[in-house]
Amino acid sequence: MARTLGCVVMAAGNARRFGENKLAAGVGGRSLILRALEAVPGEEFETVAVVTQYPEVLDLAGRFRFSAIRNEHPDFGLSHTIRLGLEALGRCDAACFLVSDQPLLKRESVRALAELWRSQPENIAALAHGGVRGNPCIFPARFFPELLELREDHGGNTVIRRHEEALVLLEVPEEELTDVDTPEALKGLDL
Repeated sequence: MARTLGCVVMAAGNARRFGENKLAAGVGGRSLILRALEAVPGEEFETVAVVTQYPEVLDLAGRFRFSAIRNEHPDFGLSHTIRLGLEALGRCDAACFLVSDQPLLKRESVRALAELWRSQPENIAALAHGGVRGNPCIFPARFFPELLELREDHGGNTVIRRHEEALVLLEVPEEELTDVDTPEALKGLDL
């Protein structure tokens, strides 16, 4: 039986530590958000929903033929972005949550993560390095109710901590999991 997998690209945060819309910041001539969308192997997903507060990101999502979901309340926190994304996916067997500030994440790694989940569809699947979990993460539908109960800035980590026994990891190079929270971190990237 074919299993349907959706993807939520989380691009709604206020980036307070960065000081401005970090998704527009350039890395190697391409913005963080462009790099994030390029890392999504669209053919692996039934639907890709890009949740954001930024009009320019909504436009870019449309150019990729992804669903563009406006988050009118980014101040409600990460849990609100998760809710909007899950609602946009509709019925699917699992959802991949991809953050938009990992500029070195490779499309092939996201594809391999989808394949890992399809081989063990009852489990949560995540990228990792050295056994340390990172993003993206795929949650089977059985965890959607818990994800929808999250509040404020609590995300998938809260659910994973409750279900460590259901977690399977896919090892990738450490740099792929590097996220950018400050301008200094962006400048420190080894491209």
